[in-house]
Amino acid sequence: MTAALRDLLADARALIECESPSTDLAAVARSAEVVARVGTARLGVAPERIVLDGRTHLRWRLGTGPSRVLLLGHHDTVWPLGTLADHPCTVEDGILRGPGCFDMKAGLVMAFHAAAGLDGVTLLVTGDEEIGSPTSRALIEQEAGAATAALVFEASADGGALKTERKGAAQYEVHVAGRAAHAGLEPDRGVNATLELAHQVLAVSALADPEAGTTVTPTVARAGTTANTVPAEGAFAVDVRARTVAEQERVDRALRALRPTVPGARVETAAGPSRAPLEAAASAALYALLCRIALDRGLPEPARAAVGGASDGNLTAGVGTPTLDGLGAVGGGAHAADEHVLVEEMPTRTALVRALVEQLLAGSPDPLATPTAARP
Repeated sequence: MTAALRDLLADARALIECESPSTDLAAVARSAEVVARVGTARLGVAPERIVLDGRTHLRWRLGTGPSRVLLLGHHDTVWPLGTLADHPCTVEDGILRGPGCFDMKAGLVMAFHAAAGLDGVTLLVTGDEEIGSPTSRALIEQEAGAATAALVFEASADGGALKTERKGAAQYEVHVAGRAAHAGLEPDRGVNATLELAHQVLAVSALADPEAGTTVTPTVARAGTTANTVPAEGAFAVDVRARTVAEQERVDRALRALRPTVPGARVETAAGPSRAPLEAAASAALYALLCRIALDRGLPEPARAAVGGASDGNLTAGVGTPTLDGLGAVGGGAHAADEHVLVEEMPTRTALVRALVEQLLAGSPDPLATPTAARP
């Protein structure tokens, strides 16, 4: 095992063994201190701690020059406290395991090692990505807006593929109002919210467009109060995923234009959190540049993938910043019991990403001037 790999694994273990479920503010704060310690040791400078609504985020400014490249990751995970007891951090047969190893603590460590000694980089590590970045969104968008490129150290797609497209995500809740009445004595005097809800669920699900890759999925639903009462109100949640802004806007217009079917019922749509898609155009130039760097080093071109899940890369792309995602660990099992990282991939991928950052910082000729070089 090389010294570089030993250091990467030691740092990853330190992060993994400090559990950090997103919903536990104290755990996230403890994790932030461990991340700060590990990052400071590698980067030679301490981060700024940014606490928003009790949640701790970390920001490093590297070097003395203006920051041009944003490196982005998160230290919160989906795993509850106590998971380490059943799924301890281990390295066996070239596989790193442990809660959050793949998503995305190994990726954070790789970001630290890739950025060490560079000038002109901002490294932002947030503590709420797994719950939709409610407190860090504005911070991410602000940093991305000031950068020429955003590199996201989320875990790779299958086989180590980079994530060059991510669907946009949006959440809605459709509220239905009716009128209560006794279901046995005088149901005709009521306006049945459950019946209206059923009509609306079918109408909403019909907004999906499989050919365009747009999914519109009614999820959690509720209606009524007791079994012998005509329901007076109900609601259901809707999850929308789309590859393009145009598709997001089409579905949004349709959801806001829903009209009742049952006489006397009322329907209202409330929009929740949303993220714009990371479209292929936003990643094309960065992907092409990384392919050229890989070929120059005698390495195979990295694969690329379009994925349905959203990340903070959607936010950076949403403000118009060229964005490349999935630059972190190679492995699998995100959010699952078999979460794992292929350790032999860590040093090579870290070195490749460092070369990408160095090329972006060089800036002349413009490394992002030829997006058409990306292969179909």
